Amino acid sequence: MPSRRRRQVELERVLGTPALFATAYGNVGSSIYYALGLTAVYALGLTPLVFVVAGIVFAATAATYAEGTARFPEAGGSASFARHAFDELVSFVAAWAQMLVYVVTVAVSAFFVPHYLSIFWEPLKTNPWDVVVGALVIAALVGLNVVGVQEAARLSVTLAVVDFATQVLLVVLGFALVFSPEILTANVHWGTAPTWSSLAVSIPVAMLAYTGVETVSNLAEEARDPVRTVPNAYKLVAGAVFAIYFTLPLVALSAMPVERIQGELTTRLALPPEDGGYANDPILGLVENIGLEGTALHALEVYVGVLAATILLIATNAGVIGASRITYSMATYRQLPELFRRLHPRFKTPWLSLVLFAGVGPVLVILPGDVNFVGTLYSLGATLSFTVAHASVVRLRLGGGEEELLFRARPNLRLGGVEWPLFAIVGGAATGISFLVLVVQNPATRWVGLGWLALGLGGYAVYRRRVLGVPLRETAKAPPAFGAALALEYRRLLVPVIAGQPSDDALDVACTLAAERGARIVALSVLEVPLDQPLGADLAEREQQADRELDEAVAIGESYGVSVLDRLVRARDAGSAIVDEARARSSEIIVIGAPRRRLGRRERAVFGRTVDYVLRHAPCRVLVTSSAAAEAAS
Repeated sequence: MPSRRRRQVELERVLGTPALFATAYGNVGSSIYYALGLTAVYALGLTPLVFVVAGIVFAATAATYAEGTARFPEAGGSASFARHAFDELVSFVAAWAQMLVYVVTVAVSAFFVPHYLSIFWEPLKTNPWDVVVGALVIAALVGLNVVGVQEAARLSVTLAVVDFATQVLLVVLGFALVFSPEILTANVHWGTAPTWSSLAVSIPVAMLAYTGVETVSNLAEEARDPVRTVPNAYKLVAGAVFAIYFTLPLVALSAMPVERIQGELTTRLALPPEDGGYANDPILGLVENIGLEGTALHALEVYVGVLAATILLIATNAGVIGASRITYSMATYRQLPELFRRLHPRFKTPWLSLVLFAGVGPVLVILPGDVNFVGTLYSLGATLSFTVAHASVVRLRLGGGEEELLFRARPNLRLGGVEWPLFAIVGGAATGISFLVLVVQNPATRWVGLGWLALGLGGYAVYRRRVLGVPLRETAKAPPAFGAALALEYRRLLVPVIAGQPSDDALDVACTLAAERGARIVALSVLEVPLDQPLGADLAEREQQADRELDEAVAIGESYGVSVLDRLVRARDAGSAIVDEARARSSEIIVIGAPRRRLGRRERAVFGRTVDYVLRHAPCRVLVTSSAAAEAAS
């Protein structure tokens, strides 16, 4: 029975590199449905070149997130990096910028859903109907998340794969039917169309392609072996995004070239629908001008319209979930008041965070009905957050301890005894300059964006100093978000696992506790690496054994109807790794098995010294179980 259950779990495992890539691309890839038109408004015939530049910056940013997430495999992205590299104040700035990104992600994704559904009713692509339907989409998704309806992860992954395949199909059709180097060359009017100032703004606007780049980082806690899977997933995402954003704009500008319209050099890709353009639904515009006719054209329009609306709907929901998660995390670290992480008494969801930051905020953003404002506001928050992430990786490299890094992104330059991360330095300079360009060039974006930051910093200072009496730069975590009467109803359980009956018994006890409250268990396997070997040493045989035990832990959880999250980590000492994991996840109890028998000379007494260390240093309660079978054998 255990072996059969183990094989089933191995087939169903969803957070390896391919699944992380598919989940991330489901968010990142959705941006093409609005970023192409928004960027063309500013870049015109230079849109393909601008996306190449944005792609290079994206690759540098992906490298930064890969190293940061592999080093600290916890949710939070740039806010988490900043907390470890600098202090809580810088972490708040990054988190508050992320919050703005999530608010605008919800707004822009929902705003473009009706544009692609206009294939069924044309008024949906213009005001006021796009604003009305967009607001209804936001309200519906917030309501569903408040009552606790879960996202279908497998459906999201499947649609992400279909989405990428569709984009590749459009590229292939475009290169076969309309691609023209001559037209692309004629589209370029240096300094005129676009002007130099518009070109400067177009680069940060093109960073809309970054939408969802935090996804892999936030999923790091869900991945079994994040040190390996997270960097590989980022590489795949960066490659796929660069491939699409390098080729699809070439096709689009070949199909809808720069021409003189109403006395100005522009492209229909950059014009609103009332002027006969496709800025509100650029991919549908590409389909209509790709060279197909009749039934084939109509079928492709319906297919792309429905797929785009569905992908954008999922991206909107991902933004809603992201906004609630970042709010909960900020409240946990005392960056926001406690009430923002209080759960609904019936649905057990952070309803206030959902309503305020995923509902009211995004609706206010789309009320003016200005797609350009929405795009530039997103880019303002994103470039600030990414700049903090780049600076954090540089600062962490300066802090030393590089010999313990399990993953180091490239390229690097060794100078003065430091491996300088060139990707972070170049990426940070690019995103920092882009942030300044947006602040200088766009008055509406400047005042709204800076006003958002000023409001957040002011509230943070008042809450920290007046309410908590805690220094602004000090890291402080809130206690568990439920009262003393529920203290024994554990919601976050950590179970270290190794081969043997004691570990299975501990998991059984943990599953019994978790089943009563529908809690989640984290099954942790620690690979102890000797001091004479690097942390990244090849331990294939031991990794395979650990994978088998983790598969079995997941299967045991399923037999109880309990969700078990499996995690494999490398460390010098199992005890300290268990304590660190419990602290990082705010675990409320550690359930650990201890054999009551004397170990042979050649056996490692992992749960001998380990149990003692955990009992002395654990940040939460510890429940030690003993194996009756082991006791009888001794």
